[in-house]
Amino acid sequence: MNHADLVAKVASHADLSRDAAGQVLEAVAKTIVEALHAGEEVRYSGLGIFDVSERAARQGRNPQTGEAISIAASKAARFRAAKGLKDALNGESAKPAAKKDAAPKKAAPKKK
Repeated sequence: MNHADLVAKVASHADLSRDAAGQVLEAVAKTIVEALHAGEEVRYSGLGIFDVSERAARQGRNPQTGEAISIAASKAARFRAAKGLKDALNGESAKPAAKKDAAPKKAAPKKK
């Protein structure tokens, strides 16, 4: 799915014009980038967490010449999927919660 397809889907689901949906998506993307640039993480319930991963400077090798090179420290955006997203991708439905008011099972007596 490309950007235009995403805009069309959002417009359809939210009953918006394509222009309005495009503006909303651009605003969301801009807000996430600004938050990450400020060092904040962005949590979207049911989808996941966007945060910044810092990579330390290190020594590497040029694979063609074998020459040692310095690789500068850098930052990268990272996304960690929420459990709900992982379950949806793997075809698992939400499992019912265990009943808390149920009596606990008694352990079988130990044999000596």
